[in-house]
Amino acid sequence: MRRLTALFVVLLCASTFAQPPAPIVLRAARWLDVSAGQVRAPAVVVVQDGRIASVGGEIPPGARAVDLGDVTLLPGLIDVHTHLTGDLEGDWVTRDVRELPADAALRGARNAKRTLEAGFTTVRNLAAGGFADIALMKAIDAGMVPGPRMIASAHALGITGGHCDATGWAPGILEGGPEEGIVDGVDAAIRGVRYQIKHGARVIKICATAGVLSFDATVGAQQLSDDEIRAIVEETTRHGLKVAAHAHGTQGILAAVKAGVASIEHGSMLNDEIIALMKKKGTYLVPTAYLLTAMPLNLPPPIAAKAKQIIPLAQESHRQAIKAGVKIAFGTDAAVYPHGVNAREFAVYVGYGMTPIDAIRTATVGAADLLGVGDRGTIAPGQLADLAAVPGDPLKDIKVMEQVSFVMKGGVVVRGPGVQ
Repeated sequence: MRRLTALFVVLLCASTFAQPPAPIVLRAARWLDVSAGQVRAPAVVVVQDGRIASVGGEIPPGARAVDLGDVTLLPGLIDVHTHLTGDLEGDWVTRDVRELPADAALRGARNAKRTLEAGFTTVRNLAAGGFADIALMKAIDAGMVPGPRMIASAHALGITGGHCDATGWAPGILEGGPEEGIVDGVDAAIRGVRYQIKHGARVIKICATAGVLSFDATVGAQQLSDDEIRAIVEETTRHGLKVAAHAHGTQGILAAVKAGVASIEHGSMLNDEIIALMKKKGTYLVPTAYLLTAMPLNLPPPIAAKAKQIIPLAQESHRQAIKAGVKIAFGTDAAVYPHGVNAREFAVYVGYGMTPIDAIRTATVGAADLLGVGDRGTIAPGQLADLAAVPGDPLKDIKVMEQVSFVMKGGVVVRGPGVQ
C-alpha cells in the first residue's frame, strides 16, 4: 500500500508539472491592425504556448491578465539590417586586430538585449567576423541570453581589398579567403556561399559595391563582377536562402537587381532604370535612412569625406524610390549609431513621404515578407506572440514608435508589466 501511495504521489506531481502554462490575456486601450491600417479599441489578446490564440472574444478560464493601460499594442517589430556584434565605440578602427570573435559575441549579447527591449523581436544581422553572429543567434535560440530572433549571415562576401575586406593593414594581417568571405572569381564565390551556410548562415550578404565605413578609395564603384553576383545568387537560391546586397553605386545596384537579389541595402544612387526593374522583380530597398541624419562625428577623414558625398545622393534616391512605389523593408544599419534607438528610422520614412501606417508596415508585414517568415508581423490568431506597445496613436504621431513601454517575445514578457 505504501508503494502504491508513493507511486500515486509521484504521478500526481508529474502531471502537475507537465501542465502547460496558463494563458495570458493582454489588455490595452488600443491595438494596431496592420493589415487594415486601423487602430482598433480595446485590445484583448489571448496568448498561449508562445502564440496568439485569439484577438477579442472569450477569455479562457485560469488566464493570467496583464493590463497595459493607455497604450497601442503592435506586432513585434522587425529590423532587417543590423550589426549586433559591432558598434563605433572607442577605437573601433583597430578592433579587428585586437579582439577575438568571442569579444564580438559578448558585445552582441549586450546589443541584442537593447534591441529586444526597444520592441524589435526579429532582426536580420548582416555580417560579422568569426561566426560571432551565428554563436549569438544560437545562444538566443537556446534561451542563454535575451535577444530578438536572428537571421544571421556570418561573413559578408566581397572582393579582395573591397568593402567587405579589412583593408589598410600590412600584408599578412587579417588576410582571408572564401571561408572569411573574401571571394575572387566564380568558384571562390560559390565556395564562400557554401561555407557560410555550412556553419549556420540563414541569409547571404554580398558587397556588390564599395562603401562608406571602409578604407577603399571609392564609395559607389561596383566590386563583385556580374558573374560573381549571379553565381552567389544561384548557389544561395539552391539552398533555399536569400541574398542581401550592400550596394551604393548605380552599376553595382543594377547588377545585383538583375542577378535576383532579394534586397538592396542602402541604395544610394538609384536611377529610373533601377527603380523600374526593382518594381518589376519585387526587389526590396532597405534604406538605412536614419543614419544619414546621425552619422558619427568620430570618423577618420577619408571615411568622413565619403559620408559627406553619399548622404544627399542617398536621401534623394530614397525619396524617389518611395514615390515610385518600390517595396521598402525597415533596416537601420544599427551599430553605425547606438543599438536600441532603431525606431528613429520610422520618422525618416514619413519625412520621405510615407504615411505612418506604410512606415510601420515596412517593419512588420513588409519585413516579414522579405525574410520569408509568415508567422509574425501582424496581431492575429496563430501568429507568434511577439508584441510591443507604445503610448498614443502611432498613426497620428509616428514618433511614439520611439517610446516602447512593453515587449513580449514568444509569449514571454521581456519589458513592462508582467515581467517575471
